[in-house]
Amino acid sequence: MTATEETTPAHPAAATPHGTPGAPSPQGPHGYSKDKDAHLKRLRRIEGQIRGLQRMVDEDVYCIDILTQVSASTKALQSFALQLLEEHLRHCVAHAAQEGGPEIDAKVEEATAAIARLLRT
Repeated sequence: MTATEETTPAHPAAATPHGTPGAPSPQGPHGYSKDKDAHLKRLRRIEGQIRGLQRMVDEDVYCIDILTQVSASTKALQSFALQLLEEHLRHCVAHAAQEGGPEIDAKVEEATAAIARLLRT
C-alpha cells in the first residue's frame, strides 16, 4: 500500500462536506431534494455509460472509441456536479446567509472547497 492509499479515503464521495469521513453530515432537506428523482435517473444513465465502458474493454473495442466514451462519461458527471453545486448554493448557502452568524462563513468555506475539488478534476 502506498502512502497516498493510506491517507486517501476509499470512497472520497462518502466524505462529509468538511472532508472528514464518518463525521455526521447536515440533515435534509438538501438543495437537491426537490429534484431527487431526476437526479437519480441521471445518475443511473451515467452508471449505464460506465457499464458500457466495461463492455467496450471486454469486447476489445478500439482505444480511441473507448476514450471518446470516457470523455462523454466524465462530462456527464461534471455536469451533474455543477447542477448539484448550484442547488447547494441556492438552498444551503442561501439559507445560512438568511440565518446569519458563523454558519454563513462555514457554508461559504465549504462551497469554496467543493469548487476547488471540481476544478482539480
